Amino acid sequence: MKGFIDTLRNIWKIEELRKRILYTLGMLFVFRLGSFIVLPGVDAETYRAVIGTGGGGGLVGLINLFSGGGVKNSAIFG
Repeated sequence: MKGFIDTLRNIWKIEELRKRILYTLGMLFVFRLGSFIVLPGVDAETYRAVIGTGGGGGLVGLINLFSGGGVKNSAIFG
């Protein structure tokens, strides 16, 4: 366990690696935030009712699974 902690400390000492890790975490944050913002002009409740009639399965359910729930929420990054 001590070796693992030392490895994590060494990762943060390398400037380029630190920048890449922080950039990746930042992009993940932006993507997750965008998957919760509803598209402008879309009535979210009506959209969910239409999407929900498929039972959550099929192609729409698969796309929703890969988008992190963005399709079901009618989100910007859905």
